[in-house]
Amino acid sequence: MRKWLESISGKELKLFSIFTIILLFIAAVTTAFATRNPMGLINGMKLIVISRDALITDYFELTGYGAALLNGALVLGISTFLIIRQKIPFTGPTMAALFINAGYAFWGKNPVNIIPVILGTALYARIHNSKLSRYIYTALFGTCLAPLLTELVYLFPFSWQINLVCAVLAGVLIGFVLPPLSMHTASMHMGYNLFNVGFSGGILAFAVVCLLRSFGMESESVLVWKEGQNRIVGIVLFLYFLSAVIFGFLVSGRRLDGLKKIMEHPGRAVADFVLMDGAGPTLMNMGLVGILCEGYILLTGGDFSGPVVGAMLAVFGFAAFGVHVRNYFPVLAGVYISTFFTIFSPDTPSIQLAAIFSAGLSPIAGQFGVVAGILAGFLHAAVVVCTTPMYGGLNLYNNGFSAGWVAVILVPVIESFMKHFKERKREK
Repeated sequence: MRKWLESISGKELKLFSIFTIILLFIAAVTTAFATRNPMGLINGMKLIVISRDALITDYFELTGYGAALLNGALVLGISTFLIIRQKIPFTGPTMAALFINAGYAFWGKNPVNIIPVILGTALYARIHNSKLSRYIYTALFGTCLAPLLTELVYLFPFSWQINLVCAVLAGVLIGFVLPPLSMHTASMHMGYNLFNVGFSGGILAFAVVCLLRSFGMESESVLVWKEGQNRIVGIVLFLYFLSAVIFGFLVSGRRLDGLKKIMEHPGRAVADFVLMDGAGPTLMNMGLVGILCEGYILLTGGDFSGPVVGAMLAVFGFAAFGVHVRNYFPVLAGVYISTFFTIFSPDTPSIQLAAIFSAGLSPIAGQFGVVAGILAGFLHAAVVVCTTPMYGGLNLYNNGFSAGWVAVILVPVIESFMKHFKERKREK
């Protein structure tokens, strides 16, 4: 065991990502044969590619588990290939970018609609005499607007061939615009929203949708959602998260020191747990955060739908880049507490997602304490249900967009009060 661990030193996260791709592929094939419908994988992938992907389109419900899992394997495979091809080290932001793509492959992304956005970012890098590797994270995160491409094929009033060309060009333009826009929005929330590209993507999607509406082309959000807690899905998810904890524990030399150090970080971007505390502790933290997400859904009577499972995987990735149990729990609690005072219940689809994705505001709890985290989660639950109609559900990272506004509003207020109390304390 020791020799094997030494042989994979420095490659732990890369191997875990490849293991996830293989696991998704095996699960897809196993599901197809278990249901005696192997052709369902091909037919399901065709349906995923040609269907509208606006929020919320659950591929578990749309095509069944097999095709959705295969789509996850392909999207994660493409993303991982790009990372390896560009010789990007597997650090915190790498894991966040990979697993947010894996997660959204269950509800909005597919191998076809993500490519134009990536090409657009590559074009931006080329024009600025730089390599794609410099903007690879923006390219991968920027696929949040992939549904817009599919939507344009249906919205434009031309033949489908011309519509397709226009949609691809629009995707390239989106990928071209996102790098400078994302750099600007990061300064607005000062690193307290971990889902920064969701914020910039939401702003861009809002502008595009307003432009489309001015020409009489209207896009509306949808709700395709698989209800219930599939026991097999729950067991496999738990074992997967547990495997990350065990693997990380072994890589860490069976020590918990690094995990304890991670819990001490506020999580404010940029917080790369891999560089700060190592791959082993990071994997343990990822697994624990995943288990926390699943536990919340089980206890509140939520669903193991494609979006919820995808959200868990996305936050699982961000547990390498700012999120840990200590700073996540208060904002998660804030979303849950909000359901006692609002018209929403914990099992409302949008609130389930708001709870999981409230992880984006974890740095607020990490920096300012539990009460501030609860306030952030409470406000996030209120804001997120209002933002989807702003851009017709065409920004997959709706929670990132909402979290950005929560951080922009809440952080200056908290800082002003803290500054006031500190000054009064000095006077005394």
